[in-house]
Amino acid sequence: MLEKINRVIKYFIFSDLLLFMGWGFISPILAIFIINEIPGATLLSVGVANAIYWFLRSIVQVPTALVLDREKGEKDDFYALVGSLVVISMASFLLASTNTLAMLYAVQALYGVGFGVYQVAWPAIYSRHMDKGKIALDWSLDRGSVGLVIALTSFVGASAAQTFGFSTVFVLAGIVSGLSAVILLMAPRLIVSKSKTEHLSKVFMRLQSKHKQR
Repeated sequence: MLEKINRVIKYFIFSDLLLFMGWGFISPILAIFIINEIPGATLLSVGVANAIYWFLRSIVQVPTALVLDREKGEKDDFYALVGSLVVISMASFLLASTNTLAMLYAVQALYGVGFGVYQVAWPAIYSRHMDKGKIALDWSLDRGSVGLVIALTSFVGASAAQTFGFSTVFVLAGIVSGLSAVILLMAPRLIVSKSKTEHLSKVFMRLQSKHKQR
């Protein structure tokens, strides 16, 4: 079954898995970290941090989509995608040294912007490269795999935090999220070359049309 899935889809699923592996480490322990480790934090602080994340994640998506749709090809989508992964990875590393509410809110803002751009750029490319006649399969492979990875890493992340401390888990999440960007940087030829091919094809057709007019 998997051998029939094209290479771009495989790269993108693997990258998505690494990103949500990192997020799976953090998500079940974040509220406890805020309450226990940040001076002056309350349950309200947890709510504010979560609200900042979701607010920014939501409001950046439409402007990002408008910008990406304005440009032809997939170069801009690809660079936006890699950039968003770098931002998410940086936020995870910063979380390891977060010790004030102000810094927590700033990190959550970074997470929100990073995931907001990611949620636009990733499916924009993924959906263009889906296998003909296997659209449901391609989506289910990604969504199902991500769900299983989050289930596993939620347990592993909580166990690691209990044994080694929160900072270790946040650094691990940053490394894994960073690897997600590395995986995509190994595959730009599969995406950028397609855009170049389409451009050259259009140029050739224009030249051919001019030649016929003569």
